[in-house]
Amino acid sequence: MKQKSLLVFLFLISCFSAFAQNIKVTGKVTGGMSNEALIGVSVKLKGSAIGTQTDLNGDFSISVPPKGILVVTYLGFTTQEILVNGRTTINVKLSPSTNELDQVVVIGYGSQKKRDLTGSISSVRGEDIEKSPNTNPVSSLQGKVAGLTIVNSGTPGASPTVRIRGINSTNASSPIYVVDGVIQTNIDYVNAADIETVEVLKDPSSTAIFGTQGGNGVIVVTTKRAAKGETRIAFQSSVGVQTVPNQIDVVDAAGFKSLYTAQLANINAAPFDFTNYTANTNWQDLIFKTAMQNNNNLSISNSGEKSTTIVNVGYTNQEGVLRNSSFKRYNFRLNQELKFNDNLKVGGDVNAYHYNSDPSDVSLNNALWSAPIVGVQEDANSYYSMPSFQRAQVGNPIATLNRNDQTSINKGYRAVGNIFAELTFLKNFKFRSSFYTDMSWNGSRGYNPLPYTFINLGEGSIPTNRTFDNSIRTSVDQNQSEFRKFQQDQTLTYENTFNKDHKLTALAGLTSLYTSSTSLSGNRRDTTLNIPNDPDFWYLNITNIANPGNYNGSGSESAQQSYFGRLNYSFKSKYLVNASIRRDGISKFAPENRWGTFGSVGLGWVLSEESFFKDNIKGIDFVKLRGSWGTLGNAQGFGENLYRPGLTITDVGVFGNNVYPSVTPSYVPDPNLHWEVIRGLDIGMEVQAFNSRLSADLTYYNRTTKDILTRVPLPAISSYLLTNLGTISNKGLELSLAWRDKIGNFSYSITPNISYNKNNVESIGDNFNFQITGNGGVNRTSSGESIGYFYGYKQVGVYQSTADLDKQPSFPNSLPGDIAFEDINADGKITDADRTNLGSPFPDYNYGLNLSLAYKSFDMIVEGQGVAGNHVYTQRRTSNFAVLNYESNRLNAYTRPGTNNIEPILDNTRGNNYLMSNYFLEPGDYFRLRTVQLGYTFNKSLLNKVGMKSLRMYLSGQNLNTWSKTTGYTPEAPISNIIGAGADNGIYPIPSVYTFGLNLTF
Repeated sequence: MKQKSLLVFLFLISCFSAFAQNIKVTGKVTGGMSNEALIGVSVKLKGSAIGTQTDLNGDFSISVPPKGILVVTYLGFTTQEILVNGRTTINVKLSPSTNELDQVVVIGYGSQKKRDLTGSISSVRGEDIEKSPNTNPVSSLQGKVAGLTIVNSGTPGASPTVRIRGINSTNASSPIYVVDGVIQTNIDYVNAADIETVEVLKDPSSTAIFGTQGGNGVIVVTTKRAAKGETRIAFQSSVGVQTVPNQIDVVDAAGFKSLYTAQLANINAAPFDFTNYTANTNWQDLIFKTAMQNNNNLSISNSGEKSTTIVNVGYTNQEGVLRNSSFKRYNFRLNQELKFNDNLKVGGDVNAYHYNSDPSDVSLNNALWSAPIVGVQEDANSYYSMPSFQRAQVGNPIATLNRNDQTSINKGYRAVGNIFAELTFLKNFKFRSSFYTDMSWNGSRGYNPLPYTFINLGEGSIPTNRTFDNSIRTSVDQNQSEFRKFQQDQTLTYENTFNKDHKLTALAGLTSLYTSSTSLSGNRRDTTLNIPNDPDFWYLNITNIANPGNYNGSGSESAQQSYFGRLNYSFKSKYLVNASIRRDGISKFAPENRWGTFGSVGLGWVLSEESFFKDNIKGIDFVKLRGSWGTLGNAQGFGENLYRPGLTITDVGVFGNNVYPSVTPSYVPDPNLHWEVIRGLDIGMEVQAFNSRLSADLTYYNRTTKDILTRVPLPAISSYLLTNLGTISNKGLELSLAWRDKIGNFSYSITPNISYNKNNVESIGDNFNFQITGNGGVNRTSSGESIGYFYGYKQVGVYQSTADLDKQPSFPNSLPGDIAFEDINADGKITDADRTNLGSPFPDYNYGLNLSLAYKSFDMIVEGQGVAGNHVYTQRRTSNFAVLNYESNRLNAYTRPGTNNIEPILDNTRGNNYLMSNYFLEPGDYFRLRTVQLGYTFNKSLLNKVGMKSLRMYLSGQNLNTWSKTTGYTPEAPISNIIGAGADNGIYPIPSVYTFGLNLTF
């Protein structure tokens, strides 16, 4: 007993002696471009379990031996090892990590370190997204990710069109979004300030785990969680001014009078009497305005030992640069996680979203077409009508704007939520059970008011008069739609490391997805009494049911069940294997064709871990070669129950005194109809050099889509066969570079990227004469060409004289001054056979250039983005249903031999000049200065005195200038309609935005 007491005493003495030799070290940890205090930084004594974390002010205190080594670690920053050397005060300044290899990347149903990836995944930080004042966070990805094509719209609240590595199908090519596990087709409900990271999954190795959902790529969005060990209140607010950067160049009143007079002379018509038309109206000036934009976000987060909570509230108010248009959005998000013990964690997430949209009812083309010689209005109820040559076809744009102002109500609500439980057992196993729901309700009500009185100015012998259209009656319309989604995921993960060299992660799971939707719509016109212009009366029952009306309704539902598995293995962190498999069953297809199996294999070799590399190559820190192959499906954008033919009413028959309609199938389904199949090869190399200041990622991909879901016309009946027909390939290269460095108090980064994609329809209808046409035949899809290419004639000049017509191939009715087309088939005449491929609406190249600078408390970002290799179809110039205002290029129109060899004669009766040709195409190449932002972060010691933790203010300009050869409001022509893309038919301008904002944290 005495011996045991003596041993205990000696042990206590030794412990006290060891403690007495330690010293207390205090200090502050700062970092980032603004050198702000970092919270929750791990400060540990190397080789021991002794450690602490920095507090809310970035301060720490730790007791360590005088000769000990402190290891300071913080996610996103370079780890530092600091020799104590007897010091009692050590301040640490961490540098942002230029080596992102240890960054954890969110993938399908899990996460993985970037250095262990065998697929092509690009990651964008949430802080880089929220710096751009876009209502939809996806818009802020433009120019930041190689291989990602984004076409934005200036319409308030509009979602962008997104394509990853080209166009995979003639049906739908949009990626899916996975927001905290919920599979979505759009994320307009997500607040940009609430995003932690966005990962873009591009290759089969990354997306095969999603089966038929991942055929067009996957964008994974992870929202913010409460920071460990702190309570934080953050507020972000910005206010911006939006302006239209440029107008379409149309002629003024003098130019119009000159050109219209010349046009009348060309057709041997009498001159027009302009006596009463003395105005010079710029209709574009009148329909556009300087608009305001305001974004606000409040976030409250708290993290304790057992639970974390974050509440986020957001409000966006965006006016449109087109008068009388606006969009308001309200966001609310609550996330809470509760940790019962080291093995069990539960949590949930609720997103609530409400929008109020007020679209403008005026057509942009209306303002371009209206004659500038007409005044606007005499008083609040009397407007000037257009001249007689366009009065029946073109209305007064301002009268349309004012008449329809505040005559519609468009509101929607959306709730997205999930709950989960996560159990860790047997040390290496983790089971996670998640249930998700997404429900939305959208409704609109509208009113068609009585017209104004119009003043028809006198022309020649016809005097000025006033008209009021007594045939127009007030009417109302009402629409309602609902959407419901239910999803559940059950996953089991096993993770272990054997003998320090073998790291294994295995995943198995099952998931199910059910969606349904319903919609109802109707309108009713009153024939006796005028409905009041009051929203309280904008319901269908306001008028008697006997009044004329139209009603419609629709609904759909679909279900999917899937089983999947994935295996990740690495040996000594240099040999990497990734394999996944998934089996999907989809209700869209017949029971015998519903199930399919998909999978992928990815391999990686970290060359820089080999001894021969380390011993012989200097200056290069990391090299990884990777390759992957996979097969997956595409069922996105398809209708429900495709194996069941729909019915439609066609011809009628008379039997006795009765007339009966006939019912025929709207389409004939192939009994073997199934999903589209995508197979892809991906080969890449990742390099980091010069102490990780330089990083590069080069990728080659070759992806093929087979069994395209295609509608083939049936000649015997007015229907079509729905079958799997055709093959489309996309081949390309992607290069992403980054250089990050710091010189004293000055730090900077340059991150350019560029991608090239070659799209080709390998086969479609090769055994019969079949093409898919779009936009009235302007676009065509056929074997051996790119998808949806522009199809028409090639202009070679303008016929200068009858002698020219005798020497050159022409149409039988061609005249001097008409466009001369190339004789493609060399048969000596111009016919339909001379139409050819005029170019693609989809860019071959996408590129971005992003620059970040910081000096002491100042920071600056400059972002640029562009595309090349595509064309834009100026469809707005092709209308000849009336005499319309002229764009300025028509000032150079042909008048006599030798005057012009591009612009045809002024004569809208010559139909040949309106045929689709490259005369109506413009190069779609552009480079846009996307963002320039200057920020200042205030000194923390000053802020602490007033109870603030951090404060950053900034000035930002977005879409400041665009270098382009297009003549429209923006070179970003719509590409959402795959087979009829690239037409500028009055695109809503993408405004320049000048913003002041602040980020405040308590």
